[in-house]
Amino acid sequence: MKVISLYETAKDTDRRIESVQPATRKATVGRLLSCSIELNCAQTFQKVKGFGCALTESAGYVLSFLDEEQQKKLVESCFGKSENSNRYVFARTHMNSCDFSLENWSCVPKKDETLESFSFERTDRYMTPLLKAATESSEKLTVMVTPWSPPEWMKTNNDMNHGGKLKAEYYDLWAKYFVKYLSGLKERGINVGYVSIQNEPEAVQIWDSCIWTVEEEGKFAVNCLRPALDKAGFENVKILTWDHNRDNLVIRFEKNMSLPGAEKAIAGAAYHWYSGDQYDHVEEVSKKWPDKDLFFTEGSIEGGSRPGMWYCGERYGHNVINDLNSGCTAWIDWNMLLNIEGGPNHVNNNCDAAILVDTEKKEVVYQNSYYYLGHFSRFIEPGSSRLGCDVNGFMTPATVDGRMGNTMEACAFRRPDNRIALVVMNRTEADMLFELKLCDDIKDKTEEKVYTSCVDGSNEDISFVCPPRSIQTYIIEA
Repeated sequence: MKVISLYETAKDTDRRIESVQPATRKATVGRLLSCSIELNCAQTFQKVKGFGCALTESAGYVLSFLDEEQQKKLVESCFGKSENSNRYVFARTHMNSCDFSLENWSCVPKKDETLESFSFERTDRYMTPLLKAATESSEKLTVMVTPWSPPEWMKTNNDMNHGGKLKAEYYDLWAKYFVKYLSGLKERGINVGYVSIQNEPEAVQIWDSCIWTVEEEGKFAVNCLRPALDKAGFENVKILTWDHNRDNLVIRFEKNMSLPGAEKAIAGAAYHWYSGDQYDHVEEVSKKWPDKDLFFTEGSIEGGSRPGMWYCGERYGHNVINDLNSGCTAWIDWNMLLNIEGGPNHVNNNCDAAILVDTEKKEVVYQNSYYYLGHFSRFIEPGSSRLGCDVNGFMTPATVDGRMGNTMEACAFRRPDNRIALVVMNRTEADMLFELKLCDDIKDKTEEKVYTSCVDGSNEDISFVCPPRSIQTYIIEA
């Protein structure tokens, strides 16, 4: 095994996904090791389809304040193919308005059961230009469409906000609405690969929201949406259910999949992070339905922007590592960019974003969360397979619960080029020294481990230093 390159982002430095010579991070002989990181190349798990972010009306609106060259550079920094881009391959967007819109709106605002008045006028203002720019920047972009609410006239509360439900008589019409929207995007050169039925179907929000029981969601997917998509020539568009927090992921998806026809109609589940870690729920779904997609589709730092706050990137790193280690197959951030206050949001539900823009000064601020995400999206290419990766403590630092996983975390993937991308994160204020070990002769952890010497052009074991409050990506030949 040979470490051929190393990239690092670290607090209180100017290093942001900076190439570092691996030799400069080799641990000094005699210093106490904190842990070992064991890679097991014989243990392979899910293949990852890629990473991405959300293209909302608010993101497109904020982008419009920049000049053409700035806009192009910013979009390229997320979706481009250069080594300095995060190389996102997924973009989630909304059908009708969401909270990160300038106001409530829909493509059919007034009652029209024929949908002949369906209009892309509002979508074309700020969202279509951004979606087209991302599509042009990325050769492999997959767009996911999610509604936050049907038009108010289709709902039981006659309001796009405050929950309510889709009226039963409009199920088939709502499926046709999906088809209309996907057709409009296709006419504009934007091809959709995934849809989810409803953003956060159990949440009554002061913004755009709509309640679906698990039975209603499943029956709509099987009996209405899948047939409508197939009939309109969208057979390759996949349907994801849930699209809410990890807490009820297992029970909702289990009930969805128990419906006759669900196996064919439903491609997988989507989930968010707002209920807490609960990675065991992700792992359970992954193990029960290994052939289904399992997408993380939304997470953000709530309560407004956090310019310069380092913990924001660490929250991303923690979630991405643990989601991937639990079986996640795609990881999509929330807003691609927002203004310096974390908006606009039509109910002032401002949040942080990986990129902030001062619209008055026309200045772009790349937050450390952008770089933390880049440690995964730039080096774990679509089609990479997760490998066994264990962090085993030697000297447990002073954490509240004494768990090494709360200080050092890691994940590893075998890329299509046969190299390994290992991501390591240190959330402590001290250097963390780890021994890098390879055991590629076992598939079952109960068997005796046989280790291959870790060499970097020599016959020496490798121990590395992960600096305080940092994230590293190692590219390894093995």
